[in-house]
Amino acid sequence: MRFRSAALTVIVFAVAMAYLESAVVVYLQRALAMTPDQLFPLRRPDVVGDLAAIEVGREFATVVMLAAVGCLVGGKWLDRLAWTAVAFGVWDIFYYVWLWVFIGWPHSPATWDVLFLIPVPWAGPVWAPIGVSGALIGFGLAAAYQVRSGRTPSVEPWRAAAAVAGGSVVVVAFTANAPALLSGGVPGWFPWPIFVCGMALAGWPALSSLRAGATNTASADVGQARSDRAI
Repeated sequence: MRFRSAALTVIVFAVAMAYLESAVVVYLQRALAMTPDQLFPLRRPDVVGDLAAIEVGREFATVVMLAAVGCLVGGKWLDRLAWTAVAFGVWDIFYYVWLWVFIGWPHSPATWDVLFLIPVPWAGPVWAPIGVSGALIGFGLAAAYQVRSGRTPSVEPWRAAAAVAGGSVVVVAFTANAPALLSGGVPGWFPWPIFVCGMALAGWPALSSLRAGATNTASADVGQARSDRAI
C-alpha cells in the first residue's frame, strides 16, 4: 500500500471510530441522566455501579483496535508503530470534535476531562491530550513516510530510552490528580510545566531519530554515487 493510501485508510478509520465512541458516550450520558460537566467527583455508586470495570475494558479494547489497524497497514515494526500513533492521535482529536458537534462539549480547550482509568484515573484540560495527539500524528506520519521511502529512522537504545522517559513524565502530569480523584475529590491544578518538560523530552529523540535516518540515507546515496562513478 502506498503512503497516501495508507494514510487515508488510517485517518478514515480513526475518524469513524471516534464518531462511534463519541456517540456511545452521548447515549450513556442520556441513559444515566448525566452531563459531561458532572464527571467529577468520580465516586458515584448510585449511578456508576459496575460500569467502572466495563469502562476500563472498553478503554483497553480501544487501544487494541487502534494498534490492530496500525499493524495491518504497516509492514516493519517501526512502520506499524508509526501508523498506530497516527491512528491514536486522529481518533483522540476527533473524539472531542464529534462530542462538540453532538452536544457542544468541551466548552473550551481548558475544559477538564477524564482521559484514562488504567491503572489510575488520568485527568487534564482538553488541550493537553490534543497536544499529545498532534505530536503523535506529526511524528507518526513523518516516520511512516521515511520507512516507505527507504529512509528508516535511526532508533538507537538511547533515543528509545529518552522517548520512554519523556512519555513517562507526561503520564505523571496526567495522573498528578489521581489521589484526589480516587478519594472522591475534584482535580486541582494541572502541572503543565511537568507536562511541557515531558513533551520536550519525548519529542527531542523522536526528531533526532528522523533527522538521523534522513542523514544516513543521504550519506549512503553519496557513497553509492561515488562507487558508480569509480566503476
